[in-house]
Amino acid sequence: MLVRIVKLTFQEDKIVDFLNNFNEVKHLIRSFDGNEFLELYQDKHDTRIFFTYSYWKNESALENYRKSALFNVVWAYTKTLFAEKPEAWSVNKLDTLL
Repeated sequence: MLVRIVKLTFQEDKIVDFLNNFNEVKHLIRSFDGNEFLELYQDKHDTRIFFTYSYWKNESALENYRKSALFNVVWAYTKTLFAEKPEAWSVNKLDTLL
């Protein structure tokens, strides 16, 4: 499994636009072949900062999503709302404690 963490910093007046769009597409992203989990977080102190946290079956599944028409539409819109360049990490999950 591959975990993808993406940090997104939005223009303050674009946060509602982002959230509205995310709510429209989140089920499409979650149901994309190879996606196993999707969450959205908002920073407690700087409300312009969000993180997406997703699990992918493997790196190929993530790459298939990143090359898809869905990603192209979502990303084309989302990047117009940014205040700063996004940051992304692909990591391996090593341990979980429940």
